Amino acid sequence: MEHDPAQITRLLLAWRNGEPQALEDLMPLVHRELKRIARNFMRRQRPGNTLQTTALVNEAFVRLVDSDKVNWQDRSHFFAISAQLMRRVLVDAARRRNSEKRGGDRVRVTLADDVQSADDQTNIVAIDEALTRLAALNSRQSRIVELRYFAGLTEEEIAETLEISTRTVRRDWNLARAWLYRELQ
Repeated sequence: MEHDPAQITRLLLAWRNGEPQALEDLMPLVHRELKRIARNFMRRQRPGNTLQTTALVNEAFVRLVDSDKVNWQDRSHFFAISAQLMRRVLVDAARRRNSEKRGGDRVRVTLADDVQSADDQTNIVAIDEALTRLAALNSRQSRIVELRYFAGLTEEEIAETLEISTRTVRRDWNLARAWLYRELQ
């Protein structure tokens, strides 16, 4: 069941303005989309990952609730920030696992239509580090990759969120993919 984006935006603005009931009303409306984003993230994780989709949604939502400094613009902005927080949760978990292993084997990461390893298991830390380097060079391209790859937003939704044209999204996505492909080789 698709919810009215305007209703979600109204609740986000009410939440931002300190209305506690708005958060309670918002959660059921956005929960399914947050789960979809989390499943998108988890599909790219290695088998045996102990973090589950529901736990990822819950951890991201806890961080969202704690981030009272976010100036919510609309539904797309909310889901973009949610995806960014989920990425941070996964990166933090991966870094903890990697520090426990003390340097285990590196996974070779390639780039097909989206960023993925040869055996469909992404190395979230390598991608995060590459995106951080890309952000230093071109923050818009980095955000486009994040919104498309991690949040699963369409070109149109990304264009709306970043207030740019869909042609610019498409062009920057192609440039960012080529740059990431080279970086992850």
